[in-house]
Amino acid sequence: MSRINQNIPSLIAQRVLGGQNKGLAQSLQRLSTGLRINRGADDPAGLIASENLRAEKTAINSAISNSQRAEQVVNVAEGGLQEVSNMLVELQGLVGATANEAGVSQEERDANQLQIDSILQTIDRIANATSFQGTKLLNGNFDYTVSGQSTSLTDVTINAAKLSDAGTARAVTVTVLQSAQTGAVFLSTGATFGNGGSGEVSFEITGTKGVQQFTFASGTSQANILAAVNSFKDALGVSAVQATDTARVQINSTGYGADEFVRVKELSNENTTSFIFASNASASAVDDLKDSGRNATVLINGTQATTDGLTARVSSDGFDVSVSIGGTSSLNAAGQSTTFNITGGGANFNLAPSVNLAGKVSLGIETVTTGNLGGGGAGFLSNLKSGGTANVQNGDLSKAQEVIDAAIKQVSSLRGRLGAFQKNVVGATISSLGVALENTTAAESAIRDTDFAAETAAMTRAQILSQAATQSLALSNSAPQQVLSLIG
Repeated sequence: MSRINQNIPSLIAQRVLGGQNKGLAQSLQRLSTGLRINRGADDPAGLIASENLRAEKTAINSAISNSQRAEQVVNVAEGGLQEVSNMLVELQGLVGATANEAGVSQEERDANQLQIDSILQTIDRIANATSFQGTKLLNGNFDYTVSGQSTSLTDVTINAAKLSDAGTARAVTVTVLQSAQTGAVFLSTGATFGNGGSGEVSFEITGTKGVQQFTFASGTSQANILAAVNSFKDALGVSAVQATDTARVQINSTGYGADEFVRVKELSNENTTSFIFASNASASAVDDLKDSGRNATVLINGTQATTDGLTARVSSDGFDVSVSIGGTSSLNAAGQSTTFNITGGGANFNLAPSVNLAGKVSLGIETVTTGNLGGGGAGFLSNLKSGGTANVQNGDLSKAQEVIDAAIKQVSSLRGRLGAFQKNVVGATISSLGVALENTTAAESAIRDTDFAAETAAMTRAQILSQAATQSLALSNSAPQQVLSLIG
């Protein structure tokens, strides 16, 4: 080298050494933080992707926490329902024991009624006391509210309904395509039962609840025949009315649906006349006839409902509605429809990472007070209290048992729904979110985290190159001194 004003080799060595030191510093930072991307300059695209994945991880963790909280809420509610269920079973035993009239004194009746009153009060207290963080769970706080319900609907149960955050009511339209029917058999009696003056005729009438034999002598009035059959209405599950043709008696099953039936069989007749008909119109008489009822065919919001007699239910994601149609109402006819609105209520849980209607799960928890348990034609559990129509001191014990049976089914059904929600919705959601969290974390780690094996090798290389560059800089700085030999 013959020029000393500009040391080009030194400049090159400085530039290279700076680059090597920068690489070494970067490797040391990655090894000390454990992150490959510490700032946007490290990997702009990778930073964007990893930040998005971090946000998703946070949302998934929140969804898992929400799901676990939902499970805890259901656990508290189910615990209260279990106690209510136990007390309903105890009520059943008290009513059954009191029904043994000849073996129970009035004092025992009074004592049983005291126990029943205490149990009813406890059920109401549990309904009002079962809460989660101060929010009542069983007093109707999470029951759905409806408006515009027609009197043709004897019962409306909303198990689940997703409502928009804007508070818009959800319309529910019930359309009957085919009416529900009872089983029906016609018995020719005339105003006064005649058998050509040939004596008595014996019939066996069978319903879903039992069977009974009746014998009608020639000359028995139709009114007495109706009274005789209806006196066994509760035992047989059938009732008798005068048919449109006043010379016939129509014997119907008391319930509607394909599982209901009525059968009339002629057992003995001193004449050859047959009295049993399949319809009110003129037809051939037979000696034995059975007729079954028919389930209604119903659409709920255009979806074919599952029906059982007069009860129809539709269950889908975010919409689970059950309705019961009045058997004698105008709605129980082909082509009839009615609409009501779900205006609010329900327990809403956000079980998805995204906060929107699709990620929301809604669950209805019915009121379990004594004024709500039971229902139907029998009445409510409150009717069993002192002075009620179904008390055990002087009330209708058959009605009391019917009310308790309905209440037990109601509570059991609610517990089953809560259990299904806990197992199949919450449990499955937690498992699914757990897998999503694992995969999202793995993806974020692959983008952002340091590969220690590779980075250690890179650091070692950077150290060697930095040392080599330092030595080269030292040599290049000493090189201009060689010109002294030219002027020495």
